[in-house]
Amino acid sequence: MKKLLIPAILLVVVTVVYHLLMTYDNNFPYGRMRETPAVRPYEKPILVMEAGLVPVGGGEALFRAASPDALKSPLDAGDPGVVEAGKKLYLTYCQQCHGKAYDGNGTVGQSFAPLPTDLMSPHVQSESEGQLFQHISYGIGGSGRQPALATTIQVMDRWRIVAFVRSLGVRPPS
Repeated sequence: MKKLLIPAILLVVVTVVYHLLMTYDNNFPYGRMRETPAVRPYEKPILVMEAGLVPVGGGEALFRAASPDALKSPLDAGDPGVVEAGKKLYLTYCQQCHGKAYDGNGTVGQSFAPLPTDLMSPHVQSESEGQLFQHISYGIGGSGRQPALATTIQVMDRWRIVAFVRSLGVRPPS
Protein backbone atom coordinates (compact mmCIF):
# COMPACT_ATOMS: atom_id res chain seq x y z
CA MET A 1 0.00 0.00 0.00
CA LYS A 2 2.89 2.39 0.81
CA LYS A 3 4.37 1.66 -2.62
CA LEU A 4 1.19 2.96 -4.29
CA LEU A 5 0.77 5.95 -1.98
CA ILE A 6 4.08 7.65 -2.96
CA PRO A 7 3.42 7.59 -6.76
CA ALA A 8 -0.16 8.74 -6.18
CA ILE A 9 1.01 11.72 -4.11
CA LEU A 10 3.66 12.49 -6.73
CA LEU A 11 1.02 12.37 -9.49
CA VAL A 12 -1.24 14.74 -7.56
CA VAL A 13 1.64 17.18 -6.93
CA VAL A 14 2.68 17.15 -10.62
CA THR A 15 -0.94 17.66 -11.71
CA VAL A 16 -1.43 20.60 -9.31
CA VAL A 17 1.84 22.22 -10.41
CA TYR A 18 0.90 21.75 -14.08
CA HIS A 19 -2.51 23.39 -13.56
CA LEU A 20 -0.94 26.28 -11.62
CA LEU A 21 1.53 26.90 -14.46
CA MET A 22 -1.23 26.76 -17.08
CA THR A 23 -3.35 29.20 -15.05
CA TYR A 24 -0.36 31.53 -14.78
CA ASP A 25 0.39 31.28 -18.52
CA ASN A 26 -3.20 31.87 -19.57
CA ASN A 27 -4.14 34.67 -17.16
CA PHE A 28 -1.08 36.92 -16.84
CA PRO A 29 0.19 39.15 -19.71
CA TYR A 30 3.86 38.61 -18.90
CA GLY A 31 3.72 34.87 -18.77
CA ARG A 32 6.17 32.37 -20.03
CA MET A 33 8.59 32.51 -22.94
CA ARG A 34 5.93 31.68 -25.50
CA GLU A 35 4.40 35.04 -24.65
CA THR A 36 7.52 37.11 -25.35
CA PRO A 37 8.02 39.03 -28.60
CA ALA A 38 11.32 37.26 -29.26
CA VAL A 39 9.47 34.06 -29.99
CA ARG A 40 7.04 35.70 -32.41
CA PRO A 41 9.20 37.66 -34.88
CA TYR A 42 7.83 39.66 -37.78
CA GLU A 43 4.33 40.02 -36.38
CA LYS A 44 4.62 43.77 -36.68
CA PRO A 45 5.37 45.28 -40.07
CA ILE A 46 8.98 46.31 -40.63
CA LEU A 47 9.43 50.05 -40.29
CA VAL A 48 10.03 51.90 -43.53
CA MET A 49 12.37 54.90 -43.41
CA GLU A 50 10.88 58.16 -44.56
CA ALA A 51 12.32 59.73 -47.69
CA GLY A 52 14.90 62.42 -47.08
CA LEU A 53 16.25 61.14 -43.75
CA VAL A 54 19.56 59.91 -45.12
CA PRO A 55 21.59 62.73 -46.63
CA VAL A 56 22.88 62.12 -50.12
CA GLY A 57 24.68 65.43 -50.53
CA GLY A 58 26.52 67.96 -48.43
CA GLY A 59 27.94 67.17 -45.04
CA GLU A 60 31.51 66.53 -44.02
CA ALA A 61 32.67 65.48 -47.49
CA LEU A 62 32.06 69.00 -48.81
CA PHE A 63 34.21 70.57 -46.08
CA ARG A 64 37.03 68.11 -46.74
CA ALA A 65 36.98 68.57 -50.53
CA ALA A 66 36.60 72.35 -50.49
CA SER A 67 39.51 74.67 -50.98
CA PRO A 68 40.46 76.14 -47.58
CA ASP A 69 40.19 79.64 -48.98
CA ALA A 70 36.61 78.97 -50.11
CA LEU A 71 35.46 77.98 -46.62
CA LYS A 72 33.95 80.83 -44.65
CA SER A 73 32.58 80.70 -41.14
CA PRO A 74 28.79 80.98 -40.87
CA LEU A 75 29.30 82.64 -37.48
CA ASP A 76 30.13 86.24 -36.67
CA ALA A 77 33.71 85.96 -35.40
CA GLY A 78 33.37 89.37 -33.72
CA ASP A 79 30.46 88.24 -31.54
CA PRO A 80 31.71 87.91 -27.93
CA GLY A 81 29.29 85.02 -27.35
CA VAL A 82 30.81 83.03 -30.21
CA VAL A 83 34.35 83.71 -28.96
CA GLU A 84 33.41 82.77 -25.39
CA ALA A 85 31.80 79.52 -26.58
CA GLY A 86 34.95 78.85 -28.62
CA LYS A 87 37.08 79.38 -25.53
CA LYS A 88 35.04 76.81 -23.59
CA LEU A 89 35.41 74.35 -26.44
CA TYR A 90 39.15 75.07 -26.62
CA LEU A 91 39.45 74.24 -22.92
CA THR A 92 37.65 70.95 -23.53
CA TYR A 93 39.32 69.73 -26.73
CA CYS A 94 42.53 71.68 -27.33
CA GLN A 95 44.11 72.86 -24.07
CA GLN A 96 45.66 69.47 -23.24
CA CYS A 97 48.04 69.82 -26.19
CA HIS A 98 48.22 73.56 -26.94
CA GLY A 99 48.28 74.63 -23.28
CA LYS A 100 46.75 77.37 -21.16
CA ALA A 101 49.00 79.97 -22.78
CA TYR A 102 48.21 78.64 -26.31
CA ASP A 103 51.93 78.06 -26.86
CA GLY A 104 51.96 74.29 -27.48
CA ASN A 105 53.15 73.43 -23.99
CA GLY A 106 50.08 71.59 -22.74
CA THR A 107 50.45 68.60 -20.42
CA VAL A 108 49.87 66.12 -23.24
CA GLY A 109 51.60 68.17 -25.93
CA GLN A 110 54.93 68.19 -24.08
CA SER A 111 55.47 64.56 -25.05
CA PHE A 112 55.11 65.29 -28.79
CA ALA A 113 57.99 65.86 -31.17
CA PRO A 114 57.56 68.38 -32.67
CA LEU A 115 55.62 70.28 -30.04
CA PRO A 116 52.10 71.40 -30.92
CA THR A 117 51.89 74.72 -32.72
CA ASP A 118 51.85 78.02 -30.89
CA LEU A 119 48.37 79.28 -31.71
CA MET A 120 49.48 82.89 -31.29
CA SER A 121 52.32 82.58 -33.78
CA PRO A 122 52.24 84.76 -36.90
CA HIS A 123 52.04 81.61 -39.04
CA VAL A 124 48.81 80.37 -37.39
CA GLN A 125 47.24 83.81 -37.16
CA SER A 126 47.88 84.44 -40.86
CA GLU A 127 45.99 81.29 -41.93
CA SER A 128 42.47 81.71 -43.29
CA GLU A 129 39.39 80.59 -41.39
CA GLY A 130 39.04 77.71 -43.80
CA GLN A 131 42.61 76.53 -43.25
CA LEU A 132 42.18 76.58 -39.48
CA PHE A 133 38.84 74.77 -39.81
CA GLN A 134 40.37 72.06 -41.99
CA HIS A 135 43.39 71.65 -39.68
CA ILE A 136 41.07 71.16 -36.69
CA SER A 137 38.75 68.89 -38.66
CA TYR A 138 41.14 66.67 -40.61
CA GLY A 139 44.48 67.10 -38.93
CA ILE A 140 47.75 68.30 -40.39
CA GLY A 141 49.56 65.89 -42.67
CA GLY A 142 53.29 65.35 -42.72
CA SER A 143 55.13 66.15 -39.51
CA GLY A 144 52.15 67.79 -37.80
CA ARG A 145 50.65 66.23 -34.70
CA GLN A 146 47.18 67.77 -34.98
CA PRO A 147 44.68 64.90 -34.79
CA ALA A 148 41.57 64.86 -36.98
CA LEU A 149 38.67 65.97 -34.79
CA ALA A 150 35.83 65.97 -37.32
CA THR A 151 34.21 62.95 -35.68
CA THR A 152 34.70 64.38 -32.19
CA ILE A 153 33.65 68.03 -32.52
CA GLN A 154 30.49 69.19 -34.30
CA VAL A 155 30.83 71.48 -37.31
CA MET A 156 29.51 74.66 -35.64
CA ASP A 157 31.69 74.03 -32.59
CA ARG A 158 34.77 73.80 -34.83
CA TRP A 159 33.87 77.21 -36.28
CA ARG A 160 33.56 78.55 -32.71
CA ILE A 161 37.06 77.28 -31.92
CA VAL A 162 38.34 78.96 -35.10
CA ALA A 163 36.75 82.24 -33.97
CA PHE A 164 38.41 81.90 -30.56
CA VAL A 165 41.86 81.10 -32.01
CA ARG A 166 41.59 84.07 -34.39
CA SER A 167 40.63 86.31 -31.44
CA LEU A 168 43.93 85.52 -29.68
CA GLY A 169 45.98 87.57 -32.13
CA VAL A 170 49.76 87.42 -32.57
CA ARG A 171 51.86 86.94 -29.44
CA PRO A 172 53.80 90.09 -28.65
CA PRO A 173 57.59 89.63 -28.79
CA SER A 174 59.17 89.12 -25.40
